[in-house]
Parts: sequence; C-alpha cells; structure tokens
Amino acid sequence: MPDFDYDLFVIGAGSGGTRAARVAAAHGAKVAVAEEYRVGGTCVIRGCVPKKLLVYGAHFAEDLKDARRFGWMVPEDLQFDWQCLRENVMAEVDRINQAYTNTLKTNGAEIIEQRTTVSGPNEVTLADGTKKTAKTILVAVGAHPQIPHCEGHEHGITSNEAFNLDGIPKRILIAGAGYIANEFAGIFHQFGAHVILMNRTKDILRGYDLAIRDRLLQISMMKGLEFRFDATFEKIVKLDDGCLEVHMSGHDPAVVDLVMFATGRIPNTKGLGLESAGVEMTERGAIKVDDDNRSTCPSIYAVGDVTDRIQLTPIAIREGQAFADNLFGKGGGKVDYACIPSAVFSHPPLAGVGLTESQARQKFGSVRVYSSDFRPMKNVLAGRDERALYKMVCDGETDRVLGIHMIGPDVPEIIQAAAVAVKAGLTKTQFDATVALHPTMAEELVLLK
Repeated sequence: MPDFDYDLFVIGAGSGGTRAARVAAAHGAKVAVAEEYRVGGTCVIRGCVPKKLLVYGAHFAEDLKDARRFGWMVPEDLQFDWQCLRENVMAEVDRINQAYTNTLKTNGAEIIEQRTTVSGPNEVTLADGTKKTAKTILVAVGAHPQIPHCEGHEHGITSNEAFNLDGIPKRILIAGAGYIANEFAGIFHQFGAHVILMNRTKDILRGYDLAIRDRLLQISMMKGLEFRFDATFEKIVKLDDGCLEVHMSGHDPAVVDLVMFATGRIPNTKGLGLESAGVEMTERGAIKVDDDNRSTCPSIYAVGDVTDRIQLTPIAIREGQAFADNLFGKGGGKVDYACIPSAVFSHPPLAGVGLTESQARQKFGSVRVYSSDFRPMKNVLAGRDERALYKMVCDGETDRVLGIHMIGPDVPEIIQAAAVAVKAGLTKTQFDATVALHPTMAEELVLLK
C-alpha cells in the first residue's frame, strides 16, 4: 500500500468540509483541512448566519412601530445605527469562526491556512508550493455569486460585500428574484432604503408555491418595494456624483446609490486543478458525483454547493457526515433528498416542504388543497393589514399530506416541525385529530379547511 501523508485531505472548511473532517478525525483518520480564507465557509462568514442576524435587526423597524399599539412609549425620532449592528454581527461571526476552528483542532484535524489545488488523484499543492499526498481527497469549496456580464458590472456588489458596507444606501437595485434577493430586499427596505428588485422574468422565488410567492409580491409592493420584471442589464454607468445609472431592457434607466447582484451561485472549481485527476464537471463547473459523493476519480469526493445539487447548508452537513461515516466509520450513511424543508427570511418570511400544488397535480392528478388566509393576532392589534396564508396539499385518494406551504410571522420555525409530519407520510385526518394549541399561529395547521 502507498504511504500517504494523510488518510483524508479536505479542501474547503465550510459546513460540509468541516463536518466531514471532524467526523473522519473522530473515527481515527489522519485529516488535514485546507482553507484559504476563514473556517466556517459561506454560511458562517458571509451567508446564513450574518444574514439572519441582519434579518433580526430589520424586524425591529416594524416591531418598534407596532409596539406603540401595545402600550410602549416608543419615541417618533428613532435612530438606527448601522455601524453598531454591523460590528456586533461581525463579532458574532468571529466567535463562531473560532468555535469551528477549535472543534476541528479538538478532534485532531490539522488546519492549513492556504489555498490548495488538486495536482493528481492523491496529491494536492499548497499555495507555497508544498505538495501533500492523501489516500482520499474531499473537495468542499462551495460556490460564489454569479455576476452578470454587462458594461459597468464592476460597479456592483454581491451578498459577500453587503455585510461590510459603510452605510445603508438611500436607493438600491437588487438584481435577481431568488431567496438572496428577496431577503436582502426586505433587510434594506426596513433599514430605510428604497429598493428596486430587477428580474429577467415575471416570476419570483421559482420552486415555491405560486400562491405563497404571489402573496409575498403583493405585500412587498404594498410596503413600497419596486419591481422591474422582464428586465436584463444593458449597462451600469457611474455618474459624476457617485450614483449609478442602471440601463435595462424594457424599462427606463434607474438611478441608485448601490447595485447588488443576487443572480445565483457558481461552484468554485475554476483553477482548482481537478482536470489533472480526471474529475469530470458539468457545464456550470459543478463536480459530477455519484450517490456516495464520489467523483469520476475514485480517490476524489465532493460535497456541498460545489456539486450544485441542492445549495443548502444542512445538505452540505449531511453529505459531509455521510461521506465520513461511509469511508472511516461503520458505513450506511445516505442522504435522503426528498421532502427537504426550506425557508425565505423575507418580510414576512415564507417556508415550504414537499410538493407544491402544481407539482402535486402533475404527479398525482387528484389532489385536495386546504388553506387558511388570516390576519395574525399581533397584526390585528398593531393595525397592520398584512395577512398570513397557509396551504396544505394532499393526495386526493389517500389523504396523505404531500406538501405544506406558508407565509407569515414565524413560519420558518413552524415548518421544521411540520416537515417531520410530511416526511413521515401523515394524513390530513391525523392533522385534524390533533388538538390545537391556542392561541398560536401554528394551530392553523390542524384547523385547515
């Protein structure tokens, strides 16, 4: 048997790579993890975690206004300190980054703080030229924001830079209509910016239930967000006063202070040297893998966003766990990609699990849809017209719940428990037989008509 420097060499210390390295090391493998930036990856450093903290901060804008109806003497001239929030969020990112680092070290994994590329089936090359060998190489380098190719695109930013702005722009144009675009649209709007959402089609949040995303669109427009549909970039011009003039198809130019691209994410495989080991990739640069996360090179595996299967942190973590258990543990690790719950932390948030109404009708033909369209109790007393909408999609023949889709306060928290029921194949009758917990938002799930 060849003598390798490591049993496992992981390139990328994001959610998937960190989990795989930690578990493999705990199983007794000699593990090294290479990370060119910071341990934690997109989710911890420039994604889910700091974004959710900004969402919390943005919610106070409406909560403080509503508080007056609940008897709190909130002054009219409230001031928001962006620098304070930004620094506190970055401090929390630093804390979690250190926690991830300590976890790897505690479990015996070596951390190499250098960019690393693949230079053979069992060899990697560090940025300083050092070469290391490993019996198995795991690529977990994630993805990066896609930037449209248009004149002046260098004047825009992505979600990566949004967390470190010097201040909140008065006017911002966000390109895209997925979860990143809608989440940051809500954040910037609540912080006082005028937000324009620009999208190349008429649809927002494709993949979510139509009625739910239509409700978000209605509420967003009611709040003052501006939408430019069927629009593509022509050019972005920086004016003498520093403002940006965005020219787009089908619409008049928009003059804003900031342009943010939220138009998808591309796997980070460029320049990684994977071709040297015979690793095949898709047209988008994603690593092709089988059900066990193995690439076309038998000694090289990949997990997480770099495979472009489902770009979600919990999926990367599960893939990393399964990989490590299968290669260094007792085996049997498989990731089930069915019934994955997801949420958009917009204002208000939406969430879903299972089949949408359209998907269910295409697959099963006969379906029954139950819904509740209501004003949350808090909104009623606050004098806010914003309504929540819950939908349950069931098989018309068996009564089995095929999907649950929601928009309203706290629905991401509710959908996690509801996802267990959908995954377990429970029926509408079983939901109906469950006593409601009153008064709550979640009780609507067992009262749907």
